[in-house]
Amino acid sequence: MTKLVTAGVILIGDELLSGRTQDTNLGMIARWLDPLGVTVGEARIVSDDADTIRETVKSFSQRFDYVFTTGGIGPTHDDITADCIAAAFGLGIDEREDALAILRPIYEGRDFNAARRRMARIPDGASLIANPVSGAPGFQTKNVFTLAGVPRIMKAMLADVEHRIEGGAKLFSRTVESQGIGEGDAAAPLAAIEAGHAGVSIGSYPYFKDGVHGANFVARSRDLAVLEKAEAALRVMVKQLGGVELK
Repeated sequence: MTKLVTAGVILIGDELLSGRTQDTNLGMIARWLDPLGVTVGEARIVSDDADTIRETVKSFSQRFDYVFTTGGIGPTHDDITADCIAAAFGLGIDEREDALAILRPIYEGRDFNAARRRMARIPDGASLIANPVSGAPGFQTKNVFTLAGVPRIMKAMLADVEHRIEGGAKLFSRTVESQGIGEGDAAAPLAAIEAGHAGVSIGSYPYFKDGVHGANFVARSRDLAVLEKAEAALRVMVKQLGGVELK
């Protein structure tokens, strides 16, 4: 399998941009997609602005195989994601009976008011995404999956997305941990190793802890055989530079 399948992630909410809320959804989605053979190509945090959301969704939908949006599908006035998704694709939007059927039992004995009914407004033609935590469904519109912003709810909703994903080539990685080597020492050898192994990308991650310095080198590729050769070359490099390999 050599097909490259990509995803874009749109994190929606003024609270993310203000710093009041720290995002964890991006990492969760990226880790979930990795074994499915889907690579996140870009992630963007956007405000609760209708024009920005609409144009970002439209652009991402054209550029990536799959798009994930999180946030803005609750009952409050600033939960405008559903309307923006519909606008991005030129679709109508209204309350859906199948969504209402999910919500009514949840609010039985309580006021199922207009605000709560907003969560049943779904773009025309979209398919629902089950929400086993709080009930209010997400939805899929073309290649865009619209999920809740609350991390534990978003994570639970992914279970109803997995069967809709057609993955591609998995990205493998190998890590060589070293001590006594700085990034500057390894810069030229790393460039040579990367250039000599087609399809391999290498990152270096320095650290300084308890008076000890070193760097971890991470090689990534979709070709496992080439990746293993690059890993061997990294181990040789560490020895040649006088470092100590930790892993």
